[in-house]
Amino acid sequence: MAAHIGAAGKRPRLWKHGNVTSTWVEPSSTATALLLLGRGADPASERGVDCPGELPPPSDPNLVARARAAKAALGDRVFVLGHHYQRDEVIQFADVTGDSFKLAREAAARPDAEYIVFCGVHFMAESADILTTAAQRVILPDLAAGCSMADMAALPQVETAWEALAELGVAGSTVPVTYMNSSADIKGFVGRNGGVVCTSSNAERALRWAFERGQRVFFLPDQHLGRNTAVLKMGLDADDCVLYDPHKPGGGLTAKQLREAKMILWRGHCSVHGRFTRSSVDEVRMRVPGVNVLVHPECRYDVVTAADHVGSTEYIINTIEAAPAGSAWAVGTELNLVRRLANAHPDKQVMFLDRTVCYCSTMNRIDLPHLVWSLEELVAGRVPNQITVDPDTAHHARVALDQMLALP
Repeated sequence: MAAHIGAAGKRPRLWKHGNVTSTWVEPSSTATALLLLGRGADPASERGVDCPGELPPPSDPNLVARARAAKAALGDRVFVLGHHYQRDEVIQFADVTGDSFKLAREAAARPDAEYIVFCGVHFMAESADILTTAAQRVILPDLAAGCSMADMAALPQVETAWEALAELGVAGSTVPVTYMNSSADIKGFVGRNGGVVCTSSNAERALRWAFERGQRVFFLPDQHLGRNTAVLKMGLDADDCVLYDPHKPGGGLTAKQLREAKMILWRGHCSVHGRFTRSSVDEVRMRVPGVNVLVHPECRYDVVTAADHVGSTEYIINTIEAAPAGSAWAVGTELNLVRRLANAHPDKQVMFLDRTVCYCSTMNRIDLPHLVWSLEELVAGRVPNQITVDPDTAHHARVALDQMLALP
């Protein structure tokens, strides 16, 4: 068989799988191909994907030693935060692991640390910048580590929705509540309009606080957490919740629906938790008799109602740790965490809820080469990928975060 030369003169790679010969041609050095490979930049995007300088190659056998050496050279000047969804190769260098808000608070509790290296995603690093001092600098090892859910609620869209509520005369009786998984802009919007930030563990408290102050809640950006909390924790009816779609005129809702709604849910979701389905739950129950299904409240309503246990990331970790030996658990959350829990508890059967493996692709942008590059840049006296929130946005976002901390 004659081999064809690919684009830009690149020769294809051939390999055999049984009787089938497969061919893969490396993408040509077009702007799009380089962007997909993480070796380019898109000036029109909100965040670039280009790192100044050269990243260490992923196959470098010295990466672990280099990370240790750079971290030791920085000493107490650096504090590394690792979100639960990070891969193990990164988590091993974290001074603290946790969910997004816990990590931001841990950063604020270390005022002597000059550099906060946040191994998470963009909105998390923003929260750390808001809560830390002006003398501290927050670094995100890869600026392309974003969050699809947070990106589903852009400030102009949210302001347009709020203006529509104002025109209907109901904005004054509506309290905005945003999930921690939102941009600093959205947190600032909520703070300016008398609202509050919530996490998956205190969403019920935040909603009760909001309903004491208004007739309805404008919940951003995760529809599933908002619906699950309102219906399953607060006792509201599913019909009390309407879904606002920013891509449709008027959000796809009538004036009557907006006026009568108790929960106006933003059309956003987590790309990882949103993939779990009721059939995932049914299939694992058939395959593993006696299995306990444990899911995050970012999952769909029909998944949450079919599960045995529902709770935040910390709740999931604590539940598995407290479970008796020999018990079986199907966990509906990000795969890195599920795999880590399975390895930490070999006396229990811990498995991923869905048959299809699913990582958080943007969280996984933070890999060992990016972490090593960030630390070595700091050792060299250069501050890479610093995350800063403008003072006005930071002030109002801090108002909403402080209100969350003041919840009863």
